[in-house]
Amino acid sequence: MSIQFGPDYVRAIAPYQGGKPIAEVAREFGLDEARIVKLASNENPLGMPDSSKQAMLAAMADLARYPDSNGFELKAAISKKFGVPADCITLGNGSNDILELAAHALVQPGQAVVYSQYSFAVYPLATQAVGGRAIVVPAVNFGHDLAAMAAAITPDTRLVFVANPNNPTGTFIDAAEIEAFIRAVPAHVVIVLDEAYTEYLNPQQRYDSLAWVSQYPNLLVSRSMSKAYGLAGLRIGFGIAQPALTDLLNRIRQPFNVNSLAQAAAIAALHDTAFLARSAQVNAEGYQQLTTAFDAMGIEYLPSSGNFVLIRVGTDDGAGARVNLALLKQGVIVRPVGNYGLPQWLRISIGLPAENAAFLAALKNALA
Repeated sequence: MSIQFGPDYVRAIAPYQGGKPIAEVAREFGLDEARIVKLASNENPLGMPDSSKQAMLAAMADLARYPDSNGFELKAAISKKFGVPADCITLGNGSNDILELAAHALVQPGQAVVYSQYSFAVYPLATQAVGGRAIVVPAVNFGHDLAAMAAAITPDTRLVFVANPNNPTGTFIDAAEIEAFIRAVPAHVVIVLDEAYTEYLNPQQRYDSLAWVSQYPNLLVSRSMSKAYGLAGLRIGFGIAQPALTDLLNRIRQPFNVNSLAQAAAIAALHDTAFLARSAQVNAEGYQQLTTAFDAMGIEYLPSSGNFVLIRVGTDDGAGARVNLALLKQGVIVRPVGNYGLPQWLRISIGLPAENAAFLAALKNALA
């Protein structure tokens, strides 16, 4: 007789699956690692900023000591860059940490969490991990239906996740629509506005969500430094909310959840405006390169405001897996999204021009 440990809702969780590592694909298909192109995990193709590398080297001398648990200098840098008080900042081991902290701090077993169909996979995982009840609102044109999400809120709802831009679809919600939604949500329900890809918005799309924090006590804005800032391997993100909510998150945040090297690298990256601008430029040019080719090839894709593009590669439910395998055999790693209920689609991270070109050549072969 086997013994089962833990509650049923934890055993029912399917662990998060990240994009395949280059080394794994090389082993599996007998390929040269140096020739493999990875466009699977929405990483910055420019890599880490040199300024962050230098800051990490300087910080190495102190690695025998614990990091600053409160992250004083990093919070000061965030405060200065974004014009928010330090007591409104929660540091996270990646922005995933902020999302999970919100669920653990606010949701008790059986209480509801609202999020959209086709939204980030961590939302259901965070909900299930605390025994929450998921209310999944059908998407409209692959994006959030905010009016339906507001209507779906029940008396026991404690948390709503909204991603803008959304991953994996790349859809965008304009500022007026988001703020109207925030006003419509009951004050006891916390809205997590997940802006992991906000640095890639074009100037016409930009809005100041952090200014809303002072107006709405139930708003938590989540940001990532894994994408445009190029620090994915260091796991650094942060949340901005009013002090009462921030204090609650910090009560359950793991001590030393952001290591010394990550803090040093993040401070440097926040000051490196040239790198951030270059990241946005490379992304915009890469998006144009890919979508121009998709148009020429007759491939359906969703307009994206992130650093990735979702494409349909067939009409049957085996299409995504089939084309993904054909790409892997050619040394190109992309992201199948069947786990999002999109088995005919693949998500392509935007790379450098040569990486994009290698993917497009491999895609033509795979579809042929």
